[in-house]
Amino acid sequence: MSKIEWDQTGERFYHNGVSNGVLYPQKADGTYDNGVAWNGLTGVDESPDGGDTNDLWADNIKYGSLRGAENFKGSISAYHYPDEFNACDGKVVTPEGIVIGQQRREPFGFVYRTEIGNDTASGSDDGYIIHVVWNATVSPSDRSYETINDSPDAIEFSWDFETIPVPVTGISGVKHLSTMEFNSLKLTAAQMTALKDKLFGTNGEGSSTGTEPTLPDPDTLYSLVAAATGVTGET
Repeated sequence: MSKIEWDQTGERFYHNGVSNGVLYPQKADGTYDNGVAWNGLTGVDESPDGGDTNDLWADNIKYGSLRGAENFKGSISAYHYPDEFNACDGKVVTPEGIVIGQQRREPFGFVYRTEIGNDTASGSDDGYIIHVVWNATVSPSDRSYETINDSPDAIEFSWDFETIPVPVTGISGVKHLSTMEFNSLKLTAAQMTALKDKLFGTNGEGSSTGTEPTLPDPDTLYSLVAAATGVTGET
């Protein structure tokens, strides 16, 4: 046993940044099309709700509490978005290139990366988190167009999103979910490489062909990452 020490050198971690956004439009069968880069991503705000308590009273005392299910939702902001996001934003692009609004908003999955830093100068001990979100839809959003003046600025688009949890069967003790996080400080380099190769795709080398960026279901993605070190995670 030893006494707790706070704020030791190299242990003052912080999180910042957002990058490497990827969009995966959902197909009619619930699987996802190949991923496309989301350039111009400026922010992802996670604002889950739900999980409220319902107190139980008996014998004139607080007998217990039941906690409701959590709803994962938030907002996405960006200076630009991929063409494939039009269908997710309730737009249909005709063969002539005309964009028609107020249509069905298609579900999608998406991925983004955030950074982990600390108090030391070396970057070798810093890390990052790959965030994966399934089965999201966005609400209509406001857009403000202003005249160009002597201090012009780009329009920053923003969308509120909500998710519907998807089934999970192969991860012991885990119920339906909408999101997973993969932390490079907790997983091995081999696991993170397997994850990124699946989500971001790979380039072919020599006679071998590359792989497309794909978003599998949570069970498959979990098993893929766990198998990179032979760990199943089952209890």
